[in-house]
Amino acid sequence: MRRLPLLLTTLALCGGLAALGALDRTGPGVPHPAADAAAGPPDNRSTAESSLTRAIAADQQRLRQLPTDAALWARLGAEYVEQARLTADPAYYPKADEALHRSLALAPQANADALTGLGALANARHLFDLARDFGEQAVTASPAHWPAYAVLADARTQLGDDTGATEAVQQLLDRRPGTASFTRAAYDLEQHGRTDDARAALRQALDGAYDPADKAFCHYQLAELDRNSGRADDALAGYRQALRADPDHTPALAGQARAEAALGRNDEALRDYAAAVARVPLPQYLLELGELQESLGRPEQAQEQYRLLAAEQRLAAANGVVDDLTLGQFQADHGDPAEAVRLLRAEWDRRQNVLVADALAWALHRTGAEAEALDLARRAQAHGWHNALFLYHLGTIEHALGRTDDARAHLTEALSTDPAFNPLQAPLARTALAGLR
Repeated sequence: MRRLPLLLTTLALCGGLAALGALDRTGPGVPHPAADAAAGPPDNRSTAESSLTRAIAADQQRLRQLPTDAALWARLGAEYVEQARLTADPAYYPKADEALHRSLALAPQANADALTGLGALANARHLFDLARDFGEQAVTASPAHWPAYAVLADARTQLGDDTGATEAVQQLLDRRPGTASFTRAAYDLEQHGRTDDARAALRQALDGAYDPADKAFCHYQLAELDRNSGRADDALAGYRQALRADPDHTPALAGQARAEAALGRNDEALRDYAAAVARVPLPQYLLELGELQESLGRPEQAQEQYRLLAAEQRLAAANGVVDDLTLGQFQADHGDPAEAVRLLRAEWDRRQNVLVADALAWALHRTGAEAEALDLARRAQAHGWHNALFLYHLGTIEHALGRTDDARAHLTEALSTDPAFNPLQAPLARTALAGLR
């Protein structure tokens, strides 16, 4: 097989995706044809979710007849992980755990499907060290099993192991060049400040995408690059392309709201955020909606979103998800900064990547621990990611330490990168910068 030179064409890692099915629908969690009798009454769920629900019902029925079929248990477990991703319902995680361990008990040797499924489940629960271990076991069991390398890449990314993640995605590219590998490439390239190369990688992914959901995902990621670069008009067009490819693609709907808010189209943004939250109540969407409402002088409505976010976090924790990063970020800006530091130190002990470095730096700043905050904020910038929020955090910390020239430079860069990076903090960045001139 021709080796695709990762360092010349694309680098790869993918963060923030819980399961392999989020990137490529030909892995172990793939919905397959199911008997019509398994389908429930029509509702407003996405086509993918309804198809997956039918697949789960069909496999459950088959397992009643073939309870010792290890491969079928592994497939069911992976389907539960994918269902949790589509619905944002972590109650599927214990079901996935039981099914995948049942598969492993029935076939303990060289069971790459079950090991990969357990790795995807661990990634979904943010147990990234465990996900890495399962991914490595799956690779050992079957070196040609390409989905294991996607699990490994995601886990190593989140653990801050850049070299290991790049190696995993090179292996993924060698075995299956396509959406799963090129979209992971784009994320790493963006993190390293190579936005144009990231865009090229996503174009390659889009060129090879045939499934509507995969096409929508690629359009969405391209729109995210535009949005994070301050090109809100282009981003809005891209999110709409994603929704034309797959009208049920909730991330694109939330992205559309994000772009509308950046363009000052607040009524449309509120409408689309509300629709996205109604479909999939992810903490990210709840936080973005709450911050937009707060910026518009609607504190009671914002607090309702924050209460829902806290409830979602409790539900996730009850189903084995460890997410001190999201909760810490929320506490730093909307709760108790000291609690944010406690949560984020625990997260830093588990994984030292740029997202956690930035979040902990900001929480430390909010408690007045500026010197330690500066060191971590600089670590968050080590890869050269053009991230307006990171730059704002760094500039604000430098301002607090009296490093006026550095603060001016980084606040200017933040607003140049994306003048509407956050409805609450972008105005603060402009005010701080005006005071430094």
